[in-house]
Amino acid sequence: MRYEVLEHTADVMIKAHGITIEECFQNAAFAMMDQIVDASSAEAKVEEHITAEGSTLDDLLYNFLSEVLFIFDAKGLLLSEFDVTISDGMLKCRAKGERFDAMKHSPRQEIKAVTYHMLQVNTEEPSITVLFDV
Repeated sequence: MRYEVLEHTADVMIKAHGITIEECFQNAAFAMMDQIVDASSAEAKVEEHITAEGSTLDDLLYNFLSEVLFIFDAKGLLLSEFDVTISDGMLKCRAKGERFDAMKHSPRQEIKAVTYHMLQVNTEEPSITVLFDV
């Protein structure tokens, strides 16, 4: 299971799983996109390179997911495949997807922002919990 949706009263909260923390970051990005639209319907036609910095894993996650959301909102790119590497407070990601098409990708709900509220990167499990403002 890549991710699960957790109960929350007003917003959307997900818990992403993986074998490594990098895989958790990849699955968190997929989960966010999958809450906006049916991300599994996106084909890997376009490649986007994403970098993010952060002094903690929480900051790195917040900055990374915020950039993925920005790319969707500003460029209209629905990214669904993520290859993340993390080293020394720097995240590099090669993401793939395609231009968003409402007829093809089944819109679900708008995510306004990634939040720090309840955000948790658990390196022991490994897993990521993040709350999105809808």
